[in-house]
Amino acid sequence: MCNFNKQTQNTKELIHLFMTKAAENVGGTNFLLALIEAMKTKKPNPLMYKEKKISSNNTIIKWNKVVFKDKVDILEDILVGHRSSEDPDFNILNNDNVKKKKAIVNMVRTLAPIEFIVTPQNPNDGGGFNFKVFDTIEDDNVKINPIFVAMFFCSTEFTKKALKYEI
Repeated sequence: MCNFNKQTQNTKELIHLFMTKAAENVGGTNFLLALIEAMKTKKPNPLMYKEKKISSNNTIIKWNKVVFKDKVDILEDILVGHRSSEDPDFNILNNDNVKKKKAIVNMVRTLAPIEFIVTPQNPNDGGGFNFKVFDTIEDDNVKINPIFVAMFFCSTEFTKKALKYEI
């Protein structure tokens, strides 16, 4: 998931376009990268941050619900299992273990309503942007939003590659 070179052409283009537009909407590439760096400093994971808000010098990300460690652990297990995946659009419900599948479904129900809102601290820098955890939520098909993964789980190098990618 976090290897930009192994993404499909469509996913690379989607991530590039979204990250480019996102950077424009928060005041530039450096402001977006600074926010991602600020998020990386929150340990063990920024999703569990009780204040549901992380700020860099120029940008703020907020979300509407604290995520508990058990849900983050499930999400990280899924991502680790697909970290080097050639298929970034994998269905996270494809799991033969009934107990794990139930835990994944519960995690999806918990995280589905969460929306992340990124805004610049100076309104003149742009209008900001927002995104959700999942791209697709259907009965037997749930796909994680690659933007969410890039913001919360991948390195800033991933985002730099996405921003430099040429279509």
